[in-house]
Amino acid sequence: MTRKKDSVSVIRIGVIGCGYWGPNLIRNFSKLEECQVVAVADHEPSKLKAVSRLYPRIETITSAEDLLSRKGIDAVVITTPISTHYNLAREALRRGKHVFVEKPMTATVAEAEKLIELAGRTHRVLMVDHTFIYSGAVRTIKSVIESGEIGETYYYDSVRVNLGLFQHDVNVLWDLGPHDFSIMTHLLDRKATSVSAVGARLLRSENWQAESLAYVTVELAHGILAHFHLNWLSPVKIRRTLIGGSKKMIVYDHLDPDNQVKIFDKGVDIRTDSERYQTLVQYRTGDMRAPKIDQTEALEFACRHFVDCVTNRKRPLTDGHAGLQVVKLLEAAQQSMENQGKAVKL
Repeated sequence: MTRKKDSVSVIRIGVIGCGYWGPNLIRNFSKLEECQVVAVADHEPSKLKAVSRLYPRIETITSAEDLLSRKGIDAVVITTPISTHYNLAREALRRGKHVFVEKPMTATVAEAEKLIELAGRTHRVLMVDHTFIYSGAVRTIKSVIESGEIGETYYYDSVRVNLGLFQHDVNVLWDLGPHDFSIMTHLLDRKATSVSAVGARLLRSENWQAESLAYVTVELAHGILAHFHLNWLSPVKIRRTLIGGSKKMIVYDHLDPDNQVKIFDKGVDIRTDSERYQTLVQYRTGDMRAPKIDQTEALEFACRHFVDCVTNRKRPLTDGHAGLQVVKLLEAAQQSMENQGKAVKL
């Protein structure tokens, strides 16, 4: 399947789409000795010219179909609008190619389930680019939670707001939500039981109407409650998550260059005064520590992981099943928004 280059097995990669995120993927896969980006497809010649200037050895193609039909390509990277993910990934898998697809994996749960089945049947790697899962900050938080340091998880609260970037094919839920939904499902490892959401279409035109503001609440097993604030119309950019535990609490601020993760020894203890039959609330305030975070670019980590999974036939951390969980939350939240916030059971 792979080719030999200087006696080293090399994965030959084709990239479909070189818009906003595509160049970042081309750059990171090009860093790796274990793979080689051999072709890029995009329907806009101007974008292909920009790729050719930086990477003259990469073949540029205006047709995704032409790239998919190439026999010399082992894996396909799909970074195109969400509505195209399913068809492109399906054709790549059918033609025996491994697939690395942008988030969210598909536009519907049914499509996600079909891709998972096809990847299993063809014995090909299907990986979703939930980039933040591979960041040093999220890997650190995962380790802290698994160690038991914060105790029993009480809640998960996330804010992801900024001014733009407005998308023409999706609303704010499908644009920003996949980031936080993927982080939450990875960190907490709890089954979601219901989803409720409300949204607002604050800006409209004759041919475009989409929610630019959304509030989503997810109920998880074991009584955990998660809340997400998503907004394209904020005067400031905020990327902050609070995770409350019975022993300690975590603040994850993606935009804090020095202390992305802070662990607070703070909390509340409840005890009963047996003599007075009163419930007493005691507040606990201890130290804060900010663990050192690996600053390796998350996307580089993700690209390296994909190549390793293809080479060694491993199951990706963010495989099709992880992608499916995110699409389930998105689909349920969208359904709830369209029904004035009525909870959707999962």
